[in-house]
Amino acid sequence: MKPLFMWAGGKNKMLKKYTNYLPEQFDSYIEPFLGGGAMFVWAYKKNPEATFFLNDVNEDIMRIYQSIRNDVGNFLTTLDKYQEDFLPLSKPERKKFYYALRQEHAYNYQKWTATEEAATLYFLMKTGFNGIWQINKNTNGRFGTPSGLLNQKDKVYDYDNVMEWHEALQKCTLISGDFTDCLEYAQPNSFVFLDPPYRGSFTQYGVDFDDTLQQRVIKLLNDLTSAGCHVMMSNRDVGDGFFESRQGDNDLVYFDVTYTAGRRKKNTDGTHSAKKAREILMIGEHNG
Repeated sequence: MKPLFMWAGGKNKMLKKYTNYLPEQFDSYIEPFLGGGAMFVWAYKKNPEATFFLNDVNEDIMRIYQSIRNDVGNFLTTLDKYQEDFLPLSKPERKKFYYALRQEHAYNYQKWTATEEAATLYFLMKTGFNGIWQINKNTNGRFGTPSGLLNQKDKVYDYDNVMEWHEALQKCTLISGDFTDCLEYAQPNSFVFLDPPYRGSFTQYGVDFDDTLQQRVIKLLNDLTSAGCHVMMSNRDVGDGFFESRQGDNDLVYFDVTYTAGRRKKNTDGTHSAKKAREILMIGEHNG
């Protein structure tokens, strides 16, 4: 099983760096900022017998997960129809198809069932640009990411992976609320992974996530740790001492990373290249 879609800030590439800090054993897994779900994939593989509580404030993203869990047959029927219409097209025709469908998703989505709307968005995300979630005024405040390269050959999505998610999600409670709602699911020996929008982020995923909210996340980490949970929080270090000054007794680990999408450096010739950066992992004080 792998993430269902690319997600800027997803944790696939960071998992190897996190290896020495991840818990060996947990009874439940809680993720208040689900996004693309890379850490959930790790947790499910680690302990498929655990119980899982997954949240994201983005209702559209959560509708995809809910549809795959509860109505996968109709989800795939809608997705397959788009795929069948899309694949025979030339690249210019694919681009027209993408933007027409994006416009329909923006303004005419009321005609669809929740599952059809979710499958439409999933198709757009699989053919959109590089895992970026963009909200535009000209798309009615809904998904407005530009098209991707549109180079798909024989398929747009991975059927087997969707079905693996369908099975895994049967063990999950799926919610779309405030990240602090996860407190009611916390219990000793829960593993909680906090991945809020990064400070200085190039995209806010439709949410204005300022430092007041970042401080709420750190408070949540402390509250969950005090409740006996294994807690980790990822974020971006912008070099102003924000996390160091709020570290308390928690461990703080640093990782050098390279951003290839969104957070890119502008060169003198006007081109852009990957940008070096540093990320942090704050680990609850009781995790050792």
